[in-house]
Amino acid sequence: MPMKILISGGGTGGHIFPALSIANAVKRRYPDAQILFVGALGRMEMERVPAAGYEIIGLPVAGFDRRRLWRNFAVVLKMLRSMRLARKILRNFRPDVAVGVGGYASGPTLKAAQKKGIPTLLQEQNSYAGVTNKLLAKKADAICVAYSGMERFFPADKIVMTGNPVRHEIVTAREDPATARRALGFDPARPLVAVVGGSLGARTVNDAMKLAVEKILEAGASVLWQTGKLYSDECQEFAAPLMEKWSSERLQVMPFVSRMDLVYRGAAILVSRAGASTISEIQLTGVPSVLIPSPNVAEDHQRHNAMALADRGAAVMILDKDAREQLGDTVVNLLGDEERLRSIGREALKMALPSSDDKIVDRLVELIEKPSK
Repeated sequence: MPMKILISGGGTGGHIFPALSIANAVKRRYPDAQILFVGALGRMEMERVPAAGYEIIGLPVAGFDRRRLWRNFAVVLKMLRSMRLARKILRNFRPDVAVGVGGYASGPTLKAAQKKGIPTLLQEQNSYAGVTNKLLAKKADAICVAYSGMERFFPADKIVMTGNPVRHEIVTAREDPATARRALGFDPARPLVAVVGGSLGARTVNDAMKLAVEKILEAGASVLWQTGKLYSDECQEFAAPLMEKWSSERLQVMPFVSRMDLVYRGAAILVSRAGASTISEIQLTGVPSVLIPSPNVAEDHQRHNAMALADRGAAVMILDKDAREQLGDTVVNLLGDEERLRSIGREALKMALPSSDDKIVDRLVELIEKPSK
């Protein structure tokens, strides 16, 4: 009988990319394995998972509104409906193991699995654990983490240090920096500063770039500025005069980047938010980074992620409130200090935990093969 694995969670790319990486690692090792995703209706996973070739069922679940408490009556009703639907999904699919990657949907799904005695594995991407995983931890069979010190959130005997799974193409890319820059359409001889704000974009990062971009260009670097979908038109309009002044080999402004593998290989400096997947990709590729953690995330986890690197000299951190004022000078100073850039890259590589997806699959197989109590 082929193994059956249920994977639940999502909401953001930081939850979805690891979930898909785990699924792909299972399929590489066990091509006949059956994998079913459970997500939240209306969230990003309902598009991304089918696009990757997997089946997904959506739950009508939503997060609690901490500001407008009166709205939570509807949230509670949605949670109860989601619990009923999760039990039905488990009855029909009969998984050998359930995996939770965090996000709204993993709560009712993993809770229902635990009540049915199905082995459960949690994957926590951040250095500050999310609420859902903390609630599920007590009855989980294994908890895969990417940072040391996670026993302050989870039972120590259940923790497995695996690192975060990342997109396969990121870690298998082998282009030298000049070749990667040429493939992206940039001058291969100049250092490349890549600025990425996520699929939707980040207001602070884009505002800071408006103040910093010409300073960086005048320092001799090329700039790839990924604005995100929400800010594309606004940033393109701002950059139009600059793009007339500087060639496309020096400045490119775009809503998203399809070849992040080339960006990691070609960038001298990466400017980014501090989501868990990005942090893991920085560690695995050793790209020097300037991290601007988003303050608009649960438990301020991005600041904790960024500090985990900055405290070890593996990245430079600028707080969101300081980014507009400090980004340009910070990047220019780094461009002029090659030894510091090399040191940041070396320290980032020391923190890398490779083959995370395969380590998680190893643990899944152990749970499936473990005799039931």
